[in-house]
Amino acid sequence: MRAIPDQIVPVILSGGSGTRLWPMSTPECPKQFLPLAGEETMFVQTLARCTDPARFAAPLIVANARHADLIDAQLDGCAATLILEPCARNTAPAIALAALEAGGAPMLVMPSDQVIADVDAFHRAIEAALPLVEEGWLVTFGITPDKPETGYGYIRIGVALSDGVHQVERFIEKPDRARAEAMLTEGGHAWNGGIFLFRADAFLAALDSHVPEILAAVTRAMESAERNGNRILPDEAAFAASPSDSIDYAVMEKAGQVAVVPVAMGWTDLGSWDALYEIAETDGAGNALKGPVELVSGRGNLVQSNGLSVSLAGVDNLIVIAHGNRVMILPRGQSQDVKRFKQ
Repeated sequence: MRAIPDQIVPVILSGGSGTRLWPMSTPECPKQFLPLAGEETMFVQTLARCTDPARFAAPLIVANARHADLIDAQLDGCAATLILEPCARNTAPAIALAALEAGGAPMLVMPSDQVIADVDAFHRAIEAALPLVEEGWLVTFGITPDKPETGYGYIRIGVALSDGVHQVERFIEKPDRARAEAMLTEGGHAWNGGIFLFRADAFLAALDSHVPEILAAVTRAMESAERNGNRILPDEAAFAASPSDSIDYAVMEKAGQVAVVPVAMGWTDLGSWDALYEIAETDGAGNALKGPVELVSGRGNLVQSNGLSVSLAGVDNLIVIAHGNRVMILPRGQSQDVKRFKQ
């Protein structure tokens, strides 16, 4: 595919399995394809951020091959191209697949499992970044932090390059609580939200400079790809030969021209049931209820069911999730313990 002049190619990454939102999210139907943060699925919400044909080309969706039919069912007529990974190799090879297909166009790379409440603010941030992108800069969007979060990487914001756009001074690994609190107090830091904007050829040049073996493997995979309708299936053996690495480690932390646009846009990385509770609509007692749920005299609970009737009384600060024939119960604040269950 090729974009017409001035169009941005949306690249939607949809390879995750979403196991931290089990039991609703499963490898067969991961969280991005579920209506967890509204009436529409997060995948559909991500598509909706880039529908203006004056600004955006048809999207490229890089996804697990097993989810192809699931994605087609949620496209609702969108003329997207699916690049179906035969195996998981992390984000740098995944984005390289899309970059080889996009040519020299600017690419907006977005995970499919994030919530952005203020889409207008996101679009303004994109417009602010585009002049530097045209000059070959690699741009990331830094989420304005509102708490000392230890689950995200951070970006130290450097000197201003233009209105609203700064050079990245450095990337910072996920901090401990004390370091996170210090950065929040100090200011000048943003969360690394994993959303990027750059010209496809600029990204490929940086990849060739810093991790050429990834580019070589992905190029071979695309040269031997099978094309069928809106689906591209890269060669499995060639793609499997690529090193597995994230875009941050492979490119962003090594390249010279890397910029950040700090933006407050109601962003949430929906990586846990606790994160979902933080953005959910609650009643006067702080309960977020969805599905056939009855709660008597409880406070601060997240209770969701898509089938079983769930009745609770006199309980506070619980996460209760019923899906199919499974029911999971955890204290709020401990949703990461979901990994301890057999899934």
